[in-house]
Formats: sequence, C-alpha cells, structure tokens
Amino acid sequence: MSDRVAHAVAAATGCARSLGLTVVEPRVLHDGVNIVVRLGPAPVAARVATLTPLLRPEVDRAFGREVELARALTAVGAPVVPPSDLVPPGPHQHAGRCVSFWRLEDLQPGDPDATTVGRSLGELHAALADVRPPDGTLLDTPLADLDTFVQVGEGLGTDPAQVAAVAALVDRLRPELVGGTGALHGDAHPGNLLHTARGLLWSDLEDTTPGPVAWDLACLRSTRRLDGAAAVRATPWPLSDAELAPFLSLRALHAAVWWQVLAVGDPGYRFAADERLRDAVAAVSARPARPRPGPR
Repeated sequence: MSDRVAHAVAAATGCARSLGLTVVEPRVLHDGVNIVVRLGPAPVAARVATLTPLLRPEVDRAFGREVELARALTAVGAPVVPPSDLVPPGPHQHAGRCVSFWRLEDLQPGDPDATTVGRSLGELHAALADVRPPDGTLLDTPLADLDTFVQVGEGLGTDPAQVAAVAALVDRLRPELVGGTGALHGDAHPGNLLHTARGLLWSDLEDTTPGPVAWDLACLRSTRRLDGAAAVRATPWPLSDAELAPFLSLRALHAAVWWQVLAVGDPGYRFAADERLRDAVAAVSARPARPRPGPR
C-alpha cells in the first residue's frame, strides 16, 4: 500500500471514528484521483480526495455539491447512491484530506448493456429536472478544471506545448458550448452506473455542474466501456455526433488532463496519459470551429 493510499485510509477511518462510527475492517474499494474505502462492519463507504486537489484546489466545493445533489435526488426517489445516514455525510476535513460518507451498496455481477445505460440516464435526468442546479456558471466544473490545468500543467509534468495547446483549444470551444441549463450528473459514463441489489444506481456526482444535457450525453458517447453511440440513441435526446461535437471535444480534453493527474500519483500511467493528451489535442485541433452565432 502506497503512502498516499495509507494516508487516505487513515483519514477515512479517523474521520468516521470521530463521528462515532465503529470501524474494524477498512478496505480500499477503488484507487483513483479519489480513494474509496469500505468502513466495515458498517455499510458505509468513504470517498477521500487525494490527487483531486491538483486540479480542484477548493475540493470541498465539489464534494459539497455532490452530497447536496445526491441528497436532493434521493429525496425524489432518483436512481442514485445516497449519502450515508449513519454518519453526517460531510464533506469533512480530516488529517489534511477531504472526506465524504456514502451508503455502501450490495454490488451484483454483470454490466448493463448500452440501451439500458442510455435509458437509465434518461431516468436520472427526469429526476434532475426536479432539483435545483448547483450554483455556478454553465459547465463550470470541466471549464474550471481545464483552466487550472493550464496554470499548473507544467508542474504536473506535462509537455509545455501541450499545455499551451489545451489553453488555445478551450478558448476556441467556449462560445460553442451553448444550450439550455439544468442540473447535470457531470461524468455520466457507465463506470459510474452501479449494478446493485436495489437496481441500477448512479454514483460519483462530484462533477455535477449547471449546463446543457449535451454534456452528459458527450460523457456517455465518449465511453470505451460499451457502444456509446447506441447508449445515446437510447436516451430521450438521441443527438448526433455532429450536434454533440463541441461537447465531445471538451470531454476529450477534460478526460485527458485528468489522466495527467493520475500520472502524478502513479508514474506507470505517464506514457498512456501523454499519449491520450496528444491524441485529444490532435483530434480537437482537426475539428473545424463552428461559426459564432451572429446578432439576432
């Protein structure tokens, strides 16, 4: 176990115990930019920010948005993993880490197919229509992450030319990112849809943001886990790749810069992360910019 992971487990365990939860068997369930820790024997999982603050210095804001949205969606019966009701879900600060607490779901074998995933996203958005969007500006989560990357990318070990390219491409994309604004999942890919004993539940709402549904569709369309195009066609908004183009470009850049963060935590990701960023920059650069809408 790396020092980073050990520190996260200690923060999750210490925070939970300080709130009165008995923790006997902490176990890491997921190690990424956040670490998820099962806090046995209680049915509670902790999310601990480890690498996340590299692009989100105010990580409490993202974790707080996630808890607030999950609580609101749970109240209207939406298919989401709810915040814990055994300890205050947070977010909390403990041992220098941001921690939130969630109900531990009983995962089942098997993955849903593309059509099922698309329909499930439609069900989630039917519930999202009944909750208030998070405070902020359109697509502020991915755009703020990319703005931060432009400032810190070289310090993360990224080629300066690639950092400059990302800056220029994001500036080009901004006027194209238009559409109605509502609450979004923000990272709506199949890896965040859990097959549980209670059915399919969406998790990891940390990237929630105000914006058009096209952003969630772009996240789903871009997945490598299944046929993203088929999944989008199964939603209530079967938009074409041409209609989603600027959002697909934004998704490619956003995902690629988070791979750069992963490479900081594990140098074994460096080659793949650099390749992914080069590919994203090349693909977005090759797409012609849409003309800016004229005055009406």
